Amino acid sequence: MRLSEFRCKEVINACTCKRLGHVEDLEFDDKNGRICSIVIPSQGRCFGLFGKEEDYVIPYSCIRQIGEDIILVETDENLVTRG
Repeated sequence: MRLSEFRCKEVINACTCKRLGHVEDLEFDDKNGRICSIVIPSQGRCFGLFGKEEDYVIPYSCIRQIGEDIILVETDENLVTRG
């Protein structure tokens, strides 16, 4: 799957049924070339320029399912790293 395909998908937290946004970036492990986490801009930001909120950085292990339109994650939003 390509990054452009990830960006088309909306990320939803299955624990709270809250929409988190769309994937902006992926973080990779240099040693094995696998995805470590997905990065989602906070709701208050526009094109990464405006807003004071930080990004959600969700570990790949929290992803429960990747569908055609959405990515379901299972995480406590208070514990998600904001990078």
